[in-house]
Amino acid sequence: MSVIGPLPAKGSATLHNLHLVDVVEGSIRRDVVLDVRDGRIAAISEGPVDPGAPATDLRGAYVAPGLINMHTHFSLSLPGAVGDEIEAMDAAGLALYMADGARRTLHNGITTVRCVAEKGHADFALRRAIETGRVEGPRILTAGRALACTGGHGSGSDDTMECDGADEFARGVRTQIKAGADLIKLMISGGIAGEHETITTPQLTREEMAAAISTAHAWGRKVTAHAGPADVIAQAVLLGLDCVEHGYELTPEVCRLMAERGTALVPTLIVTRAQAFFDELGVPAWMQERSLGAGDRHRESYRAALEAGVEVLLGSDMPPFWPFEGTVAAIRELEHMHADGLDAAATLRAATIAPARWLGIDADGGSLEAGKWADLIAMPENPLTDPSALRGIDLVMKDGIIVRDGRTS
Repeated sequence: MSVIGPLPAKGSATLHNLHLVDVVEGSIRRDVVLDVRDGRIAAISEGPVDPGAPATDLRGAYVAPGLINMHTHFSLSLPGAVGDEIEAMDAAGLALYMADGARRTLHNGITTVRCVAEKGHADFALRRAIETGRVEGPRILTAGRALACTGGHGSGSDDTMECDGADEFARGVRTQIKAGADLIKLMISGGIAGEHETITTPQLTREEMAAAISTAHAWGRKVTAHAGPADVIAQAVLLGLDCVEHGYELTPEVCRLMAERGTALVPTLIVTRAQAFFDELGVPAWMQERSLGAGDRHRESYRAALEAGVEVLLGSDMPPFWPFEGTVAAIRELEHMHADGLDAAATLRAATIAPARWLGIDADGGSLEAGKWADLIAMPENPLTDPSALRGIDLVMKDGIIVRDGRTS
């Protein structure tokens, strides 16, 4: 009788008869052989493989880096019936719910996620479980709990920590870092999901933002912020904010400031176009009206950011694996980013090498190069022609291990 151990951590394989998608150059290398050893790409070559050597024939598939989703909540609970069920889960139930989401996320081609507010620090336990092979899931970089003012955005749930005043926000940053946070998330304005606020409600003082940002930077952590209105965002950018989530009401002037300061944008365009998702979760009418009513202005903000040269990054906000409009939320978000002005190559970069650079993991991931992690996806069509090709992902590899192979024989 064999002993069943943990999931394998790293794998080796030879993949051939594939077209490699170079996301840095925006080009295709045809008829490539990928040699994977101990979870990393050992070599990339062209030509036939040794007919006597074991190898996996990808039959002309396009192979790209695994996707990186920069706005993930595995414990998301929006107002409504489904959100109430999630809020009522005990610690064990929540851990199992999040583990299922992590598995589904990985199997849909997202090999790395940035979590930006998770309940009860369960994200750290989930990260450890994935790293040690007890649970299948993507790489996790996480902010732990987001920091909000008393009564601020998200404060009704355990995925935020309420702080007031500069000293408390500095302590909140240190608390998340002590728990293992890779970055810090601030709630600096109101949003769609807060019943007693508006998108434009400013929620942190200049002193609170300054304390949080300077403390995080002193500890070597970047800071991102849930934010809607341009004036609040401008103030935070001048204080050193590294990334904006949503940016519902940006102006060309603030976008130029973001570009000058190197502040990225995770636009989450899908959240103002998600009526079917809201219906499924039983989200109340007030939130649906606020969300859908913000869509046109949200789109204008995104286009202004592109025009100004702001770095935009994939983030779905909705669980990345959630079935939505014929695909999953992360892929649908990329389609929106492309349809609203980002060319196909830049759209793929926004889901691969660009977020890897923001996260500081580009030496290991974000593109398919010798020495990097063997995190990859394969599909029949070319995603540099149309990001909708990602709807056809039928093979996913992480750390050299094929975790999903849906190709027909």
